[in-house]
Amino acid sequence: MSRPPQKRRLETRARLIDVATRQVDQVGYSGLRVEDVVSEAGVAKGTLFSHFGDKDGLLAVLIGARIMATLDSTETGAAPATLDELIDRLMPIVTFVAEDRVIFDLLLRYSGTTGPEMDEVITQSFFRQIALWTQWVGALQATNHLRSDQSPDRLAEGMQAFLNHVLALSFCAGHEAPTDFRAELSSYLTAWLAPQTA
Repeated sequence: MSRPPQKRRLETRARLIDVATRQVDQVGYSGLRVEDVVSEAGVAKGTLFSHFGDKDGLLAVLIGARIMATLDSTETGAAPATLDELIDRLMPIVTFVAEDRVIFDLLLRYSGTTGPEMDEVITQSFFRQIALWTQWVGALQATNHLRSDQSPDRLAEGMQAFLNHVLALSFCAGHEAPTDFRAELSSYLTAWLAPQTA
């Protein structure tokens, strides 16, 4: 007796994701080739395209899962007690996205920021980051470690903007990529979250 079509489809999708994940571990996101994925998975290109639309759709699924796993880890433990601790807690996401321009481009594209394509997991990861950072900022405002003239959600949204800015500059042609992402991010976030008064 054969498996029901829906079960076969889910198994095929899971196999494609598993194969692509292993291959990304070897060649990186930019190096992933559809031909290699379908060959190892034992399916036709059309099968991959029916599940993910195209290579970028497959990569978006992989990147979204990785971002969510990073957020799972970031959310554990107590809220940061200082601005420096807050910046340290942002670094796993920054480090991951800085690995490959494809990651940055697809996160923006599939969040709906720079194109019509959307991936629900990637979109939710942006909202999840802002919600987490809003909690952290509120806790630090309550202990007078951060400015209090703006709402925590406004400050968290600014954090997202500066994080994207630092990453965008690192991939920008003609701009020297930062060698120390933490120092670069710290300079912006310190000015944004804890400005010195004259």
